[in-house]
Amino acid sequence: MNKQRFPFVFSVFLAILVALWVASAPAPVEGASKEIVQLQTQVQQLQDQMTQMKQGFDERMGVMKNLVEQNTDAANKTTAAITSLQATLVKQQGDDAGKVDQLSGQIQALNDTMDELKVRLAKVSKQLEDMQSAQSSIAANQQADQAKAQAQAQAPPPDVLYANALRDYNGGKNDLATQEFGDYIKFYPSTELAGNSYFYLAEIQYRAGNYPQAVQNYDQVLQNFPSGTKAASAQLKKGYALIEMGKKDDGVQELRHLIQRYPKTNEAAQARDRLKKLGVTAGARTGAE
Repeated sequence: MNKQRFPFVFSVFLAILVALWVASAPAPVEGASKEIVQLQTQVQQLQDQMTQMKQGFDERMGVMKNLVEQNTDAANKTTAAITSLQATLVKQQGDDAGKVDQLSGQIQALNDTMDELKVRLAKVSKQLEDMQSAQSSIAANQQADQAKAQAQAQAPPPDVLYANALRDYNGGKNDLATQEFGDYIKFYPSTELAGNSYFYLAEIQYRAGNYPQAVQNYDQVLQNFPSGTKAASAQLKKGYALIEMGKKDDGVQELRHLIQRYPKTNEAAQARDRLKKLGVTAGARTGAE
C-alpha cells in the first residue's frame, strides 16, 4: 500500500474503533450532548467512504490484474513469435548454406568441365593445325614435284646438259657454265655427274675469289659424293680455299686428311708440296688421327 495513504487509513481505522465503542456503550441518556451524535454521523460517513474505497480498489485491482494478464499473454506470444522467427531464420540460414554449398559444387563442376573442354579444344585445334600444315606441305610438295617433273620434261637430256656446261666452262664462259651446272644439279641431283657439277661450280667461285661459297660447294662433293671422281680434287681445293681465307690451321688439316685418304694420288702430291711451302710436315697429325 502507498505510504502516503497510510495516515488516512489509520485515521479511518481509529474512527471505526471509536464508532464500535460508541455503539457498544449504553444508549445515551436523554439529553446527551450533540457532539456524540455528530461523531456517530461522521463514523457512519467514514464507513461508507471505506466501502466505496474498497470497491474502487477492488475494481482497479481487477483492471490491473487483467492488464497484467494481457501483457503477460502478449509477452508470451511475442516470445513465442521471436523463438519461432529465430528457428525459421536458423533453418533458412541452414537451407541457404546448403543451397550455397550445392551451388558452389555445381559451379566448381562447371569450371572443371570448362577446363576439360578447353584442353580438348586445344588438342583438337592443334590436330587441325597439324592437319592443315600437313595438307599444305603435301600440296607444296606435290606442286614442287609437278614443277620439277615439268622442268625435267622441258630440260635437255642429262648428258647433253652436262656436256654443254663443261664446254662453256672450258671456254671461259663462266656465267653460262654456272647456269648450266646449276640446272644440271636441279634437274638431276642424284647422278654422279651432279657431284662433278658441284665441283666445277666451286672452281668457278674459287677463281673469282669467292672462297666461302667455293668451300660450301666443295663440301657438297665431299659429303654427298665421297667416292666420286672429284672427291680428292674437292678436298685439295677446299684446303687451298681455307688457307686463302686466312684459316691456315683448317686448311692444313684438310690437306693432311687428303694425304691420309688418297696417299698415292696426284692431289696428295700437290698437298704435300703446299704443306712444304707452308713450312709444316704432312704427317704431323697422322699419329693422332
